[in-house]
Amino acid sequence: MSRDPANSARASRRALGVALLSGAAGAAVVLISAGQTWGEGNAQGGGAELPVTASGSAVSGLPSALALVGLAALVAVFAVRGTGRVVVASVLALSGAGALGSALLGAGDTEALDRAAAEMLGITDVAVTSISHTGWPWFSALGGLLLLCAGLLALSYGRQWPSMSSRYERNGRRAGRRGGDPERPEDIWRALDRGEDPT
Repeated sequence: MSRDPANSARASRRALGVALLSGAAGAAVVLISAGQTWGEGNAQGGGAELPVTASGSAVSGLPSALALVGLAALVAVFAVRGTGRVVVASVLALSGAGALGSALLGAGDTEALDRAAAEMLGITDVAVTSISHTGWPWFSALGGLLLLCAGLLALSYGRQWPSMSSRYERNGRRAGRRGGDPERPEDIWRALDRGEDPT
């Protein structure tokens, strides 16, 4: 049983829209989450006690780096065709999976708080107590999941999506056919009939 070409084209267009939205939103969520507080607590040492926090980028720079790679791959998907598109779509999916995994690993991290406490108090013998974690690592993981979904959609439907280069090549070939040879008299008359200046 053959698939209806119209339904297949609609599914491909829908997948294209979802992939673009999912990839862009996922990268944005990961990058925004990296600047937010992931962990907080109280640093104790040398007779002092101060509140200390750790941002997502302090916990791990990997999610935001992978989000940038994924965003670049999302754009590059439309600049290549064939095997190149499969490779770029795979990079997009892998960057999403990596951002998701590294965000989940950083959700319970305490080393960044220890480093921040040592820098704040200026001593190495410091303890961090009353540690709590925010929901931002989970938002970052959600962003990674969206990037992963965009990559999987590109792998599934990417061969049917248009590419920038093919559009320009088609336009160039069409313009070449329409223009003809400007030295031939019949082509000059055809150009004049179309309202074009053959010179």
